[in-house]
Amino acid sequence: MNTTVLRKEAEAPEAPATAPAPRRPGTGAPAIAAKAALYVLLTVVAIGVLLPFIWMLISSVKDDRDVFTVPIQWIPDEFKWSNFSDIWTRVPFAAYLGNSFFLSVVITFLQVLTGSFAAYGFAKMRFRGRDLLFTGYIATIAVPWQAYMVPQYVIMQKLGLVNSYTSLILLQAFGAFGVFLMRQFYLTIPDEISEAARLDGLSEYGIWARIVLPLSKPALASLALLTFVNTWNDYMGPFIYLTDNRLWTVQLGLRAFIGQYDAESAMIMTGSVLSVIPVLAVFLLGQRYFVRGIATTGVKG
Repeated sequence: MNTTVLRKEAEAPEAPATAPAPRRPGTGAPAIAAKAALYVLLTVVAIGVLLPFIWMLISSVKDDRDVFTVPIQWIPDEFKWSNFSDIWTRVPFAAYLGNSFFLSVVITFLQVLTGSFAAYGFAKMRFRGRDLLFTGYIATIAVPWQAYMVPQYVIMQKLGLVNSYTSLILLQAFGAFGVFLMRQFYLTIPDEISEAARLDGLSEYGIWARIVLPLSKPALASLALLTFVNTWNDYMGPFIYLTDNRLWTVQLGLRAFIGQYDAESAMIMTGSVLSVIPVLAVFLLGQRYFVRGIATTGVKG
């Protein structure tokens, strides 16, 4: 009995040796070292990008004499937190913020409305000369604003719109960049959806409002954020068309701290920090849609 069992065990094939588990990519020592070096490089670049903002933030709680010291004093001897309370009484800073917010919201709404509407015509409707017209319209992006700045001002002056928000709103309510951005996104939406809606009797206005716009939230958010930031930071437009102090935006309001012979640098930094907060809040609220819109825009030409 034992002999038979031993003979069967001897004749049984040997079990194959267990193959080593394949190494996952990116787990070796060279890969880990490369990833660590990349993180270090990105950290250094991020610090370099944030360095001016950090300097502005620290300078906002300094005395004027300590802002431009050489070498830079990163940690002041005394933090002057009163700058953030004094700025509201030194100038009508709240009014400046309100004016900037009003202009930014109105212009952003109009640019999103007109840009998305015009982009629908260029992307989803067929008419003779469409591509040529779109090319000529987009070519205006390459024309610098300084080239037609004077004719625009003359027109606004003839219409009696200088020193009013109407001039800035009319001039910035339409933008070729917004049309381009929205058209590129609309091209990624299948034409079969629009054709099916037309067969169901939906008008072009209905297709745009009820079908295309709801599908375009990422692109709309991207355009809205870019327009809001650009309008908020605009200096030359309000500087040319707004002469009344009550109409000044926050960018013009910061100029109030610059005198003929000196400038209150600490107050300028304090106002700059406060002016960044609305833009930062808008970006954080729309960050998810903004990144998705930039990633999906321009996929199809």
